[in-house]
Order: sequence, then C-alpha cells, then structure tokens
Amino acid sequence: MERKENIILVGLMGAGKSTIGKNLARHLKKDFYDSDRVIEERTGVDISTIFEIEGEQGFRDREEQVIAELCQMEDIVLATGGGCVLRENNRKNMQKGGHVVYLRTSADLLYSRIRYDKSRPLMQTRNPINTLRKLLDDREPYYLEVADTVIMTGKQKVNVVVRKVKETLKRKLAL
Repeated sequence: MERKENIILVGLMGAGKSTIGKNLARHLKKDFYDSDRVIEERTGVDISTIFEIEGEQGFRDREEQVIAELCQMEDIVLATGGGCVLRENNRKNMQKGGHVVYLRTSADLLYSRIRYDKSRPLMQTRNPINTLRKLLDDREPYYLEVADTVIMTGKQKVNVVVRKVKETLKRKLAL
C-alpha cells in the first residue's frame, strides 16, 4: 500500500475542518492549507464576494484549480471547502493526493455552530437549517465515497477530535 503523507479533511461547513486541520498539522508537524483561504488570498476578496460576482460555478472553477495544486504538494494537512466533493476531478485529486478524512456531523449540530456566520453564501436563505439538511443529504454520498476514514464529531472539544484523528491515522498510516 502506498504511503499517503497528505491528510485531506472533508465535510460540510461547520464540521471543523479548518480548526481541526490547523491543530492536526501542528501535532503532526505538517504545513496547513485551507483551500478557501488560498482562493481568498489569490483573489484578494472573500468567498461571498466571489459567489456574488462569479456565481457558484465561478467559485467551483477556482476551487478545482486550487485543490488540484494543493493535492500535488507533500506532507500537508488540507482543509477543503464543503462543496468541493461535488466535482469528480476534486474527488479524484483528493483520493490520489492523500488520506481523506471525513469529519461527519449532524445537520442540527452544524447549524448550531454556523447559524450566526454571515460569511457563508449558501446559508443566506429563508430556512438555513433546511438548506443545511439538503446540502448534507446531497453531499454525504460523495464524502463517504472519497473518505479513507470517517470520524464522527459532536460536541467534544477540538483536542479530543484531533486526538481521535491522530489515533486513527496512526493505525492506518503508521504515522
């Protein structure tokens, strides 16, 4: 079995990919990247502005390019955007590019984490909890398809989830 040195985190918005990813990278002494932050740095504007100007399609095109580049790197932890799994190229690049960890959380818990965050364009709807449930229903099969590991997250603290991910990776990858 090939050794996958990159750790790629997937899951819906609010699952903790960025927070867990930063902590995990520090523990594993790897560089951390957040695909959304890379896009914002390159464009000089936030994700909401990209959605506003270019629409979701324009954003997904940028995201696909960034994920392809990041998956070519070595020894990193990558937090991806929640919708990146919608594109087959992203799924293929992530599966080739590292060990994919799906941070799985219920829609209700996700909503409790992000309900006041106005920077999430897909949540600016009349009924955000229903939107979140639909997004999770639509994307869950893709998260499960790409995942080498599924970690259930709930209300536990970040360090508990990081430890759970590290222990699982240690068993699977001999890190």
